[in-house]
Amino acid sequence: MPNWKEVLAEIQDENKKGNKSSLDTVRRKYLTKISEKTGRNVIAYYSGWLQGRNPADVIVNDKDKNAFMVNIHKLDRKKGLDLILHTPGGDLAATESIVDYLHSIFGKDIRAIIPQISMSAGTLIALSCKEIMMGKQSNLGPIDPQMGGVACQAVLDEFEQAKKDIRANPSSAPLWQVIISKYHPTFLGGCQHAIDWSEKLAEDWLTRNMCGGDGAKAKKILKEFSDHKTQKSHARHISKAKCSDIGVSIIDMEADNELQDHILTTHHAFMHTFSQSRASKIVENQIGVAYIENEAVQMAMPIQLPGGQK
Repeated sequence: MPNWKEVLAEIQDENKKGNKSSLDTVRRKYLTKISEKTGRNVIAYYSGWLQGRNPADVIVNDKDKNAFMVNIHKLDRKKGLDLILHTPGGDLAATESIVDYLHSIFGKDIRAIIPQISMSAGTLIALSCKEIMMGKQSNLGPIDPQMGGVACQAVLDEFEQAKKDIRANPSSAPLWQVIISKYHPTFLGGCQHAIDWSEKLAEDWLTRNMCGGDGAKAKKILKEFSDHKTQKSHARHISKAKCSDIGVSIIDMEADNELQDHILTTHHAFMHTFSQSRASKIVENQIGVAYIENEAVQMAMPIQLPGGQK
């Protein structure tokens, strides 16, 4: 497997040959190898949040639906979909819309692949798939909703604690008033609605796909990913081993060395692209179609591949 340094050297060699699209050429080369190995469609959904892009540009949002539409247009839908995810998460409504769209196209035949990390709404998307491929380096994250960067469940727990303290010790009311007064009207209700919505989506998707109708299994998985008291932080990294222990249908990335090599080399190529360009998000398939969002513009970019394939 070409490592980080070797992928960079390959990109630099393409540059020396006068290839002005060296980043795209190398990235797409290895993305195609994944599809050739599996015989399935591949769409990579990558965000440049680790490279410090504007947070608004890197999260899951409604513009991503256009990206998936562009990528799916000429795919053979009978081949199913392997969805490579690298994202910090984002908007819950957009996530629901994207998952519903993907299910309408590929049914239950969608696998998630996590080369490194897929958090929050990215974890929700992974849990909507029939299986998740993870390696020793891969992580998912909690799906407990956040509002203004604060865990909704933590807000509700804090409010309940305030009520208990004030009942037991009325003199504590002024202290709690300072804290509670920072909540805007309907904030508590909004937090509860966000929790209910997120958990309902996850449970429904898990039950009808990954868990094969087993509601009890779905609830066990949901509790692990959605319980703020269990995970303590929305930034918690949940390993492959932990996911497997709680019943997530895991494919071991290390079980197929060739496929693992293609996946991780593709991942390195995407990371180099973010490091050496203005790209903030890339959604790309195995036939060379990419939807790329830069810091200022976005564009759909088909590329001519060997053999005349587009």
